[in-house]
Amino acid sequence: MAENQKRAILCPNCRKLVSADEVRCPYCGQAGPGAVWRNNPLMRGFQSSDQFVKVIIWANVGMFFISILFNLRQLQITLNPLSFLSPHSDILILLGATGTIPIDQLHRWWTLITANYLHGGLLHILFNMMAVRQLAPFIIREFGMHRMFIIYTLGGGIGFLISYMARVRLTIGASAALCALIGAALYYGKSRGGAYGQAVYRQVSGWVVGLFFFGLLVPGINNWGHGGGIVGGIALAYFFGYNEKRKETIGHKYLAVLLGVMTAATLAWAVVSGVYFRFAI
Repeated sequence: MAENQKRAILCPNCRKLVSADEVRCPYCGQAGPGAVWRNNPLMRGFQSSDQFVKVIIWANVGMFFISILFNLRQLQITLNPLSFLSPHSDILILLGATGTIPIDQLHRWWTLITANYLHGGLLHILFNMMAVRQLAPFIIREFGMHRMFIIYTLGGGIGFLISYMARVRLTIGASAALCALIGAALYYGKSRGGAYGQAVYRQVSGWVVGLFFFGLLVPGINNWGHGGGIVGGIALAYFFGYNEKRKETIGHKYLAVLLGVMTAATLAWAVVSGVYFRFAI
């Protein structure tokens, strides 16, 4: 009995309790659930969706705090809430802002990822993180944690790529990634249908209309990034599906882990290279 308990593990795909000796998980069909390379902290990921959302939020807060530290001498402290605690554009470029300036002049294609974690002021990051806290749990519930992160990361990159193609010179913020989640929710509501799906579709459509008018009225908004994020989110949601159509697979987990490692690596590179160019030269 004790030996069997020692060999009981959680399937890395469906998280059901199975024997480590199983050739396939009896619940989800995952091959070799007891393989050592499948059962490690990196592949197990986060056990709580709330914990995962907090990690995304704290990564954004951490990068904002670093941009403030880099910018103490040039920090804009004004009564204007839109520019309060606003880092200088040179600092944002050092830390991974994207657009035609970083990509064409500095050949920094990796900024399509890092720009999602930079913000131009206290109000900017506050609103975006409130939106992440509200929207990400819904996408996790309907798509799963790994597909949510895939849509968030790739959708944000698609939004910034489209804004680059539209010749936006410099841009930052989690808005493109957030708009990808909005696009995914829009697709989900339309695809699912029924009373619940229609309610989701109507609510999210209202957000899209609000974003459109907000972008027209407020100067400096990257409407190309917003629109590109929404389109990217719809396309990714269509391609990867949601829980009611097909469950998350181990392949989704591998891709999410790969994107997580890429994100962590590019953010670390942005900070290290930023320290070098800001303080060492």
